[in-house]
Amino acid sequence: MMTEQNEPAGSQAHATQQRQRASQLAQAIRSELHKAVVGQAEVVDDVLTALIAGGHVLLEGVPGLGKTLLVRALARCFSGEYARIQFTPDLMPSDVTGHAVYDLQTEQFKLRKGPVFTNLLLADEINRAPAKTQAALLEAMQERQVTLEGRALPITQPFMVLATQNPIEQEGTYPLPEAELDRFMLKVRMDYPDADQELDMVRQVSRSTRADMLDVQPLRTVLQAKDVQALQRIASDLPMDEQVLDYAVRLARTSRSWPGLTLGAGPRASIALVRCARARALLRGGEFVVPDDVKGCALAVLRHRVRLAPELDIEGLSVDQVLGQLLEQVPAPRL
Repeated sequence: MMTEQNEPAGSQAHATQQRQRASQLAQAIRSELHKAVVGQAEVVDDVLTALIAGGHVLLEGVPGLGKTLLVRALARCFSGEYARIQFTPDLMPSDVTGHAVYDLQTEQFKLRKGPVFTNLLLADEINRAPAKTQAALLEAMQERQVTLEGRALPITQPFMVLATQNPIEQEGTYPLPEAELDRFMLKVRMDYPDADQELDMVRQVSRSTRADMLDVQPLRTVLQAKDVQALQRIASDLPMDEQVLDYAVRLARTSRSWPGLTLGAGPRASIALVRCARARALLRGGEFVVPDDVKGCALAVLRHRVRLAPELDIEGLSVDQVLGQLLEQVPAPRL
């Protein structure tokens, strides 16, 4: 009888220990990233949330805020493979996924894999490429595989796409289709740093040997590919009360009938809210998910999945303001 009673307690203690170790590892990556990325604490947390939740991120911000730097810094902290694609109007789908090449020696076609076969993919200025090239990422993002010449080739895990786009410059850009936007777990907005952070950044960059860039070379490698998968597994097992789960689903469902929104978030948003809330709980060192974990990632999960009514757009209201009202009025459970 003693062994039967002790087994659950022992396994529970082991699970707690694993969670604590995973949380320490996640916080170690965060502190390394902050050595390269000055300020932008919320953005760093959102990108790490997506990494732990196994999702993709669309980073939006004006040029010069450090979007590419953040991805380079994350790649430096992570020992996996990293690739960058500069999206341009003449980029072809095969430039992303790869293509078959005829080998004269063997007289056979050989598959040459594209840059999408990596762990961390930076899709720089994704909205500069036409829809058919953007669509080349759809299968990879959703199914973690690419079909080349009729063969489904798996992409090594973990796999994460970090795409950047400039919200201001519209000339020569192609808006991302709804189907692709929905594949991004989070849409993260990068804003200007505050005065103190900008001073600190200018001080650091002007001492750097790399012109107007911060150097990511001094950053430590904190993570192996298997560590990321372990973090994802531990986060997915984090306890979540049924009321908190219901709260996440209610937020997504309420957006579908909310005044001022002509398009609400689909079921993929409900799933993303739950996965991100678990990842945030792990990142802050929590033993279980609380409603604030859901609320904290709701804007980034929902903002690209809903559409603002034209009349509110004319009034100058933003999607974030309307979603802010929604978050205030949908009651959160008290645990």
